Amino acid sequence: MTTTAAFGWGSSHLDTTPSGQEDLGPAERLAVQQTLARYAFALDHADPATLEGLLTEDAVWTAGVAGEAEQGPVTGRAAIVDLVRDATETQTDQRRHHLINMVSRRVDAGTAAAWAYLMLTSNAGGSATVIATGFYTFTLRHTEGGWRIAEVSVGLDNAV
Repeated sequence: MTTTAAFGWGSSHLDTTPSGQEDLGPAERLAVQQTLARYAFALDHADPATLEGLLTEDAVWTAGVAGEAEQGPVTGRAAIVDLVRDATETQTDQRRHHLINMVSRRVDAGTAAAWAYLMLTSNAGGSATVIATGFYTFTLRHTEGGWRIAEVSVGLDNAV
């Protein structure tokens, strides 16, 4: 696939948190960021048990490339874990999901929305290379066990 992103293509996806919503307090913001960091580590280390613990039972995952090629929705924790497991079983390189410029907001008492830019790197060929950039949008629910991901959408600027 040769689809690449035009300037500003993702803005329609990143305009999902209305202005005027409350910022999360420092402790909640850190807890949300830790959940998202653990999500990235679970992807990078083929750790389905951790990934499973970070998702709500009814979680939904979607992906797209530059607003054109769409995948999903994949619904349910087990289906998302299976998708990740299938994708990583064929991987021959070590990939790292770098989540940067995180922004989070409270949606309501038990829900938060978060955005993060993605820089996906690979060590294929013996040196680190950026293989994709893009963004994530997350909706998280607060549960007894902490913040859990209820919705995750990744928008890639280029095909991987």
